[in-house]
Amino acid sequence: MENQINEPKKQYYEPMHTCEHILNQTMIRMFGCGRSQNAHIERKKSKCDYLLPQAPTEEQIQELSNRVNAVIDSHLPVTIEFLKREDASGIVDLSKLPDDASDVLRIVRVGDYDVCACIGQHVNNTSEIGHFEIISHDYEDGRWRLRFRLID
Repeated sequence: MENQINEPKKQYYEPMHTCEHILNQTMIRMFGCGRSQNAHIERKKSKCDYLLPQAPTEEQIQELSNRVNAVIDSHLPVTIEFLKREDASGIVDLSKLPDDASDVLRIVRVGDYDVCACIGQHVNNTSEIGHFEIISHDYEDGRWRLRFRLID
């Protein structure tokens, strides 16, 4: 079977994009929220928006940073597999899939920590990411915006 998938709309910086996967899963585990509602991923700095009932405390923000860096430091492999949409639906949330998404989906796994459908570029191992650092954050009307960067 030939795998035909949608092309990425832009070229992401692989370390930052892979870090976004780890950040999303860490937010899910810590706060029970969904993956980011809106993300702007760039080489120098990135931002993600999460829907939360209240702003995280400074202690929670530090814990978030510590957990993301612990996953990065675990040197997890980042792997890709192709699954039919019906098979993928049992292991990943497909609610954000665009209407024009192909029937065969590209599934990205960060070790056993995170799995999601994604067409972007990623590193081969979390050891290639660097150190995650939160630059700033703000909370307004149920939306927590987090800005971050990676340091070598």
